[in-house]
Amino acid sequence: MVPVYNLLNKRLTSISDNKLEHLLQESRTGLEKESLRVTPEGRISQTKHPKVLGAALTHPCITTDYSESLLEFITPPLPRSNEALDYLLDIETFVYQQLNNEVLWTTSMPCVIGGESDIQTADYGTSNAGKMKSVYRQGLASRYGKMMQVIAGIHFNHSLPLKFWPAFQQLEENTGDEQAFINQSYMALTRNLLRYGWLIPYLFGSSPAICNSFLDGLKVPENMKTLNNKTSYEPYGTSLRMGDIGYTNLKEDEAGVKANYNSLNQYTQSLRKAINTPFPPYEKIGVKVNGEYQQLNANLLQIENEYYSTVRPKQILRTMEKPVDALDDRGIQYIELRSLDINAFHPAGLDKSQLHFLKIFMLFCLLQESPEIDSTERREIDKNQSKVAHLGRKPDLKLSNQGKSVPLKEWGNDLLQAMTPVAELLGKAHHDEQYLDSLKQHTHLIHHPELTPSAHILEELFSNDECYYEFARRKSLEHRDFFLQRELSEEKQHLFKTMATDSFIKQAQIEASDQEDFDTFLANYFS
Repeated sequence: MVPVYNLLNKRLTSISDNKLEHLLQESRTGLEKESLRVTPEGRISQTKHPKVLGAALTHPCITTDYSESLLEFITPPLPRSNEALDYLLDIETFVYQQLNNEVLWTTSMPCVIGGESDIQTADYGTSNAGKMKSVYRQGLASRYGKMMQVIAGIHFNHSLPLKFWPAFQQLEENTGDEQAFINQSYMALTRNLLRYGWLIPYLFGSSPAICNSFLDGLKVPENMKTLNNKTSYEPYGTSLRMGDIGYTNLKEDEAGVKANYNSLNQYTQSLRKAINTPFPPYEKIGVKVNGEYQQLNANLLQIENEYYSTVRPKQILRTMEKPVDALDDRGIQYIELRSLDINAFHPAGLDKSQLHFLKIFMLFCLLQESPEIDSTERREIDKNQSKVAHLGRKPDLKLSNQGKSVPLKEWGNDLLQAMTPVAELLGKAHHDEQYLDSLKQHTHLIHHPELTPSAHILEELFSNDECYYEFARRKSLEHRDFFLQRELSEEKQHLFKTMATDSFIKQAQIEASDQEDFDTFLANYFS
């Protein structure tokens, strides 16, 4: 039988023999982190997005996600992952300096919420572009409810250096168009991120429990246990955020439309189909009711971003450009991994070792053989993710690999051993032994699930006799103290203050430039 890592090892040997590892030095990493603003008592904030932070519509680094209280911090793409982490810490330091007595919630699952009325949809001003963002969020509330929209996470954005692609294309003996080769390679990477993506909730999952207020009066699911009558948890859970109570496109699945990752064209066409496919339950909601928009349209997806996936191929958008148009016109620029929980044990929500592992994982998924994903494997991928989210630390848990039942520990160990030469290559490229150190650390977690972040959280709940809210509030206050004691350089303070001022100027320019009513604007956008 042909070893499963033949192509991976062949590519690694070719890169090393041709001394091309230096071309990996300028890979780019960007981070996006969501965090709820809460009161000192741990209730979701009812105040508007602080003006001192700038305009959420146009600020490049500080915006809001679903609600007015759900902040999102965005770093630029930087050549070192450590630089991205430092930039993220600087953003949050600046924000904390402006927040007065509010606290940033430091876990993925939200704080105490007194029902959906507590969650205020984000406001982006009076421009057509701002109204579209707000109506889209109203549509999410109408379709899925508001509660799941305040779950927070971290997105890891990664791209290979532009100088790497021509050399890699030559090694692959591909003589076609360079951007077409890049698209093909990134889609192969994406497919492997999907099929091996269960590793992320296992290794990094940090949401094994929830505050019962998140259930909004619903009965605790049968598979969950209750602690102190205030907390529900999965005994072997890793990432409930990525499980059945998280954000999924269940109705989209029912209608039979699924994103196709076998090529860039198939991917964009499958999303276009979903955006243009009417769905009767959404038609019942209505689009414009009594003069007020309830959603952007009554189709399966309002826009591409509504399709929830653990990974997305991305291209930077121009003004009011559709993501599928950007991808079709200019190809893939980077890959966004979206399955990271916020690590409650680190102020930034993740640490350097995680970032090193993610870079290893990305390069492994690029160089590893990546066959097309058929409908059978897609169901297998979804089932594996759900199993690990809910039962990831269960002894002798088995997953499905190409139709064969395989122990998680065996498959996980096999994958991380295969990543060893990838870690060595990155270590050589960056003159940094931390890549191998990170791989060893995370291999240890495969064999010792009791050391994973999710297990650590449950251990603290039981040993401290805390409910989930008390644990999360305690960690949030600890991190607040960290940021308030952290000094920000004058240069960075000036940068963020300038960004805030400029964002209001840009928003005002957008609002002044609108020449059409919102109905016409929407019609033109979707045409």
